Amino acid sequence: MVKYRLQVIIFVLVAFMLGCNEFMVVGILSDIADHLNVSIAATGYLVTIFATTYALGTPFVTILTIRYSRYKTLLALIIVFFIGNTLSALAVNYWVMMLSRIITASVAGSIESLIMIFASQVAPREKRAGLVSWIYAGFSIASVLGVPIGTTISTNYSWRDAFLAISVVTVIVFGLLTLILPKHIEQVQSSIRDQLVILKDRRIYVAVILVLFTAATFYAYYTYIRPILTSALGFNVHQLNWLLFVIGLVSIMSNWLSGTLANHDGLKKMPPFYMVDIALLVLLPFGLMNQVIGYGMLLILSLIVTVLGSPIQIHFMNIAEQDYPQAMVFASSLNAIFFNFGISLGSATASMLIDPLGVARISWGAAVYAALSLGLMLVLNRVMKRHQAGKVKVNG
Repeated sequence: MVKYRLQVIIFVLVAFMLGCNEFMVVGILSDIADHLNVSIAATGYLVTIFATTYALGTPFVTILTIRYSRYKTLLALIIVFFIGNTLSALAVNYWVMMLSRIITASVAGSIESLIMIFASQVAPREKRAGLVSWIYAGFSIASVLGVPIGTTISTNYSWRDAFLAISVVTVIVFGLLTLILPKHIEQVQSSIRDQLVILKDRRIYVAVILVLFTAATFYAYYTYIRPILTSALGFNVHQLNWLLFVIGLVSIMSNWLSGTLANHDGLKKMPPFYMVDIALLVLLPFGLMNQVIGYGMLLILSLIVTVLGSPIQIHFMNIAEQDYPQAMVFASSLNAIFFNFGISLGSATASMLIDPLGVARISWGAAVYAALSLGLMLVLNRVMKRHQAGKVKVNG
C-alpha cells in the first residue's frame, strides 16, 4: 500500500511537470512577447503550435514505440522532454522558441498515455477512476502552483528561469520513476492497423470529437486569461498571481468533481454542464464590466468547463479493455490527442477573434464550441444506450 501511494504521488508529479510546461506559457505570454520582440497574438500561436504538435505527434510516437519496453520508452521520452524544455529556457528568438515547444509537445502526450497505462496496471479496478482523476489533478495543480509561480518567476526574474525550474523538476521525476515504476508490465503486441481499428467504433469517434470541441471551448477564452484579467477586468499585475492561484484551486475542485462523476456513470450527467457553459460564455462580455461578477463567472467556468476529463478517459480505457485490448495504449492517449487538437482550435480561434472583437468578447467563439459539444454529448449518450441495448438483446 505504501508503494502504491508513492506511485500515485509520482504519477501526479509527472502530470504536474507536463502541465507546467504546457500551461505556464499562458501566464507569461506577455513577457515572452516583449523579450522576443513579437506581438502578443504571435506568442499566442505558441500555444496553438504546441497543441497541434502534441495532437499529431502523440499517436505517431505511441504507435511507433508500441513494440518496445514501456519502462524504457517512458524514460527515453522524458529525456527528450527535458532537452526541449531546456531549449525553451535558452531560446534566443521566436523561431528557436517555437522549435523547443515542438520538441516538448511531440513527446508530452505519449508520456501522459504511458503514465495512464502504468496507473491502470498498479491500481485496483475500483480505484482506477480515482487515480485517473488524481493524475488529471496534477495538471490542475500545475495551474494552481505552476502557472502563478511561473508568472512570479517571470515578472521578478525572467521567463527563462521559469522554464529552467521545470527542467529541475524533470530531473527529479526521472530519478523517481527509475525507482518506483514496474520494469515489466503486460504488453499486447499489435500492428498499426490493429491499433487504429478502435477509431472505427462509433462510441470512440463521437467521443473524440466531443473531447476536441470541449477543449476548444476552454481554450477559446483561456488562452488569453491574463489579458482578460488585466485588460478587461482591470486587475493589476500584483493581483494576477493570486487570481490565477484561485482559478487553479477551483480547477482542482473540478478534477474531484470529474472523478466523482466518473464513478457514477458520469457521461449521462454531462448535458446540464454544457448548458451552463453556453449561458456563461454568451454572457461573459457583460459580466466583465464588473470585477466581482466577471471573475465569479470565470471561476464557475473553471469548475465545470472541463469536467468531462475523467469520465471520458475511463470511457476510452473500458472500451479498449473489453473490445480492443491490442489498442490499450493508443486508447489511453485519445483524450490527450484530441484535447490538444481542441486546444489548437480554441487558441487559434481566440487569436483570430481578439483583434476584431476585443479580448472581452472572445468568449462568444467559445460559446459556439460549447453548443457543438452539447450536441455531441447527447449523440454519444444515445450511441452508448443503443450499444448497451444491443448487447442485452444478443445475450438474451
